[in-house]
Amino acid sequence: MKVLGIETSCDETGIAVYDSERGLLSHAIYSQVAMHGEYGGVVPELASRDHVRKILPLVRQVLAEADMTQRDVDGIAYTAGPGLIGAVLVGASFARALGWALGIPTLGVHHMEGHLLAPMLEETQPQFPFIALLVSGGHTLLVEVDGVGQYKILGESLDDAAGEAFDKTAKILGLGYPGGPALARLAETGDAKRFHFPRPMTNRPGLDFSFSGLKTFALNTVNAEGQDKQTKADIARAFEDAVVDTLAIKCRRAIQQTGLKQLVVAGGVSANKRLRGVLTTMAKQFDAEVFYPRHEFCTDNGAMIAYAGYLRLQAGLQDDLTISARARWSITDIAAL
Repeated sequence: MKVLGIETSCDETGIAVYDSERGLLSHAIYSQVAMHGEYGGVVPELASRDHVRKILPLVRQVLAEADMTQRDVDGIAYTAGPGLIGAVLVGASFARALGWALGIPTLGVHHMEGHLLAPMLEETQPQFPFIALLVSGGHTLLVEVDGVGQYKILGESLDDAAGEAFDKTAKILGLGYPGGPALARLAETGDAKRFHFPRPMTNRPGLDFSFSGLKTFALNTVNAEGQDKQTKADIARAFEDAVVDTLAIKCRRAIQQTGLKQLVVAGGVSANKRLRGVLTTMAKQFDAEVFYPRHEFCTDNGAMIAYAGYLRLQAGLQDDLTISARARWSITDIAAL
């Protein structure tokens, strides 16, 4: 079964083809970072318009690279949410129209389920059940995963997601967009001993997160210490260490609470080198194993949507002619296979 995956939930247009027999055949991602960088963040209307411009050329490119035509596609999977509603509607409308024209099944996929299953595209894959840490610009979740669609939220952010906190703190430090990667690069030259930021909600039981206070702590530190180059690097390092340590402490608790020995880490923040190092070290202490997607599949991409869609299309699921698009959508509301 060959599935065309379409991802347009935010500021990246991702297209891919997944073959049940040969794996991932081709994929392409177009990033809108340069366009949104002028405004210091994503402008939803501009994002939607750019998806309209890029989606068809990218589909043609990906099909050509897979040595396929539209008639070779057996099914289409698209991101139905959560995300910027205008951006989601672009991919959903295109997918539904193409599926109807070709007479093939089409299915809306949950964006975070795509991230959760992205490590399944690698040679070494986790086996159900496992724990998943999903960390991106819009979401921070700890999930117990018993199977596809069988998700139990163990903890989530009560305010800013980890990626959002990275971006906002980067803005405080005067860094460019996207802020998260820029802050991580700056932190590499920072002195880890100069500042110590709190590890929020780690002094109480539970697996929920809160990162908005770290942003405020960073702002207060900037106001008190100034913004010379080294001070900014030291603040970036302290902030990154605080987020990474907080995520690691919560993952350790989840392993202890569930007894599960496999941890999947996915989403944009999962590309952070310091986070990967700390989590890998922590997991070894519990004889546990950590699984990550390759770096190009940490951010939004069509490959994860094609794969997640394939699993559900293969099980016989498909949409009716209704166009499905949701700005908000809990991962626990997905049907289990």
